[in-house]
Amino acid sequence: MKVISTNVFVGPNVWASFPVVRHVIDLGFLENWPTAKIGSDYIDHLIKALPGLAEHGCSYREPGGFIRRLREDEGTWLGHVLEHCALEIQGVAGTDVSFGRTRSTGEPGHYNMVYQYRQRDVGLAAGELAIRLLMHLLPQELKDQADYEFDPEFDWEDELRTFVLRAQRKEFGPSTGSLVKAAEERDIPWIRLNEHSLVQFGHGKYQKRIQATITSETKHIAVEISCDKEDTHNLLNDLGLPVPHQRMVYSEREAIRAARSIGHPVVVKPLDANHGRGVSINLNTDEEVEAGFAEAKLHSKSRAILVESFVTGFDHRMLVVNNKLEAVAKRVPGHVVGDGKNTIAKLVDIVNEDPRRGIGHEKVLTHLELDNQANRLLAEAGHSAETVLPKGEVFFLRSTANLSTGGTAIDMTDVVHPDNRDMAERAIKAVGLDVGGVDFLIDDITKSYKEIGGAIVEVNAAPGFRMHVAPSEGQPRDVSGRVIDMLFPAGEQSRIPIAAITGTNGKTTTSRMLAHIMKTSGKIVGMTSTDGVYVDGKLSVKGDMTGPKSAQIVLRDPSVDFAVMETARGGLVRAGLGYNRSNVAACLNVSADHLGLGGIDTVEDLAVVKRVVVESATDTAVLNADDINCLKMADYADVDTIFYVTTNPAHTLVKEHIKAGGKAIVLEHGMNGDMLTIYDNGLHMPVLWSHLIPAALEGKALFNVQNAMFAAAMAYSFGVDLDNIRHGLRTFDTSYFQAPGRMNVYDEYPFKVILDYAHNPAAIGAMTGLSDRLDVKNRRIVVAAMPGDRRDEDITDSARLLAGHFDHYICKADDRRRGRGPDEVPQMIKAELMRQGVDESAISVIPDEVEAVNAGLEMAEPGDLLVILGDDSARCWKQIIYHNAEEADAEAHSATVSSTIATEFEDMFETRQKLVRDDRGVRLAREVTEDAD
Repeated sequence: MKVISTNVFVGPNVWASFPVVRHVIDLGFLENWPTAKIGSDYIDHLIKALPGLAEHGCSYREPGGFIRRLREDEGTWLGHVLEHCALEIQGVAGTDVSFGRTRSTGEPGHYNMVYQYRQRDVGLAAGELAIRLLMHLLPQELKDQADYEFDPEFDWEDELRTFVLRAQRKEFGPSTGSLVKAAEERDIPWIRLNEHSLVQFGHGKYQKRIQATITSETKHIAVEISCDKEDTHNLLNDLGLPVPHQRMVYSEREAIRAARSIGHPVVVKPLDANHGRGVSINLNTDEEVEAGFAEAKLHSKSRAILVESFVTGFDHRMLVVNNKLEAVAKRVPGHVVGDGKNTIAKLVDIVNEDPRRGIGHEKVLTHLELDNQANRLLAEAGHSAETVLPKGEVFFLRSTANLSTGGTAIDMTDVVHPDNRDMAERAIKAVGLDVGGVDFLIDDITKSYKEIGGAIVEVNAAPGFRMHVAPSEGQPRDVSGRVIDMLFPAGEQSRIPIAAITGTNGKTTTSRMLAHIMKTSGKIVGMTSTDGVYVDGKLSVKGDMTGPKSAQIVLRDPSVDFAVMETARGGLVRAGLGYNRSNVAACLNVSADHLGLGGIDTVEDLAVVKRVVVESATDTAVLNADDINCLKMADYADVDTIFYVTTNPAHTLVKEHIKAGGKAIVLEHGMNGDMLTIYDNGLHMPVLWSHLIPAALEGKALFNVQNAMFAAAMAYSFGVDLDNIRHGLRTFDTSYFQAPGRMNVYDEYPFKVILDYAHNPAAIGAMTGLSDRLDVKNRRIVVAAMPGDRRDEDITDSARLLAGHFDHYICKADDRRRGRGPDEVPQMIKAELMRQGVDESAISVIPDEVEAVNAGLEMAEPGDLLVILGDDSARCWKQIIYHNAEEADAEAHSATVSSTIATEFEDMFETRQKLVRDDRGVRLAREVTEDAD
């Protein structure tokens, strides 16, 4: 069994609406060995390794269903088993995932195996470990047949433990994870910004961030104060809040003197550490204080160490969010309770059998361990791991009550005394934290500290939430929800509007048109396109940026308040969408392009991929009613509104849709030309004559008329008024500045040049149609190519569409041959042109693009039309505008001189006329006239 290829989808995709891993796997000879044939021992060993598989419902949709599949009839194939194991291994590490799907690719033994993940590295590692487990468990006779490198040292228990520990370093911790969950419950989007706990909530200008439980609203000075225990102590003491006596020391000798002065017992702890690191409590002798000082130094970032009075009482964590006490947890150090029969080591094993306990943060509670600290405490008490404790005797294996070292937490929120509540809120307000934890020692939290004593021993920035969201006993508290509600109060926005645009042709131009309309309407637009990422009209990142990563760039930019996402096939096939959903999505068209790549073999396959964009929309789907593949997407769109686009005013379906009160934009034919017209709930609203759209070349570029219709429909769906839509379309043109490589027209020569990045049959057909509709006085010349990774039939189809429409054909290749020979593509184009009746004398084969473009420019004469289908648009445009630069410079200089002379002559003539009208200036007028002559 081997993995042939892998895709990690980061957003909605053709398999699911959430992140999944897809492996194409080859079972090899194991295709002939389903589970029942391998044997019941194999199944038993698998269930023993992963007992949680017994809960998988599989197709039976009830616990035990998957086990039935393993055993019944022939059983099931190992690709399917691999899917379930990858999910269960993640589950063991605490990741709740359940979706999986395994389907044949059509080739014997090859399967698409898909499974859900939460964190990329964890998901991939789970798949790898699952393969190793399944191969390791095979009977020896099958291992002997396998072309697989087996690890003789493979130890499943050790491998699984290592995986869990690594997964926890990659996955969110309990606090961050609970905040993410709370955001999801409130439909607030989130983006992980690093491999740790830095997370962005919200998009664009509405974004807020958290690092663990520190928020973007947390004041830096408050964090600094809380991290300096002396400053915190003095601040709270000055406000009359209960704190222990405290001294700062720098040496063992000073620590011993301070302890004697304060009075034993004492606590020794670092000045700037947290989470209980380096803290030693209940120290009663000089030797213990000296040892505590050494321990504190190991965890301190500064030279200073604190010695303070040891306050007795139970350890309570009081959590304050937005100046309100939200939760109180009584923390108990990890411990065992004697039963008079079992050793302490056995009691630890018994405690760890609790299903709520796991490795690290895997579960609600953490496993107890007999480590160095536990053994030290045992030795101090005169015990060992083999000691049998009397029945009912409690022995603490930790001196502090951290959950990460096996402690437990009991919720006390509902019974805390009002004085203690006020004290905690005052303490956090005094420090200035928006989210803060107060560590409070008191014998009984239900009684006032003013009556029975108690002390604040620490104030924490970034307090852990685990003890509150999943206490060992008592009611869980939605403290994470309170934090999210603080960051995003009710009614406050967290999402910027997102427009998603897909299709085979016209995506970039439509995206630019829509972005231009929104910018002129006052929005700061972030746009992804095949040219790059643009923010407020400025290029931010250059290149083909139509995939998930580019979408993330836009959504992470704090200045953006509107997003336009051009979404191409490649990004969808490789990694899915980079966002969960859009407000308005459009599919412009679906035609043959990139077929035969990435498992997309037909136009119908391509439509399924592009449909992902439409399925992601929540409000409106804008669909091309003139394209059957787009029209079918209406059945899959879970939106409030379907908005049809048609250039056919007699379209039957659209007519019925309009009669029913639906929305549509129609190209209506009139005496003065074609009018873009919006219908909405019975309203008939003319938008703009097509010939007034500069990008449409007086209405002759029908594909840009259609692109403008899509841009208008989408803008209208976002509530943009018609005047702003008209203004946007009338001020958008296809200059290289606004739409590089998209029907750029150069009119500075006696002939016209059009540059376009047409790279599939449909686009080439559209450019051919435009050429036919333009008034050309002389010849039509085309410089044509097709990318090398297109199918042979796509290349010949393109040549067929060109044939008969031009007077001369220059056949070239793209810079990247993509597996083709140096002149293979241009020769294929030439051969097809000749088959279509084009005379060989009218065809030139020049493989190099630079030479081909130069040849076209040299060949063009006054009155000609030169169409260049360029690959490197920037280079082609420079060639066009700088063609015959020296000659152009000379002509420009001559024109400048002539213009200057003419201007001077006009000025002098005008002066003469004035003077002639004035009798007193007759003589001077004569002199001026002579100068002018």
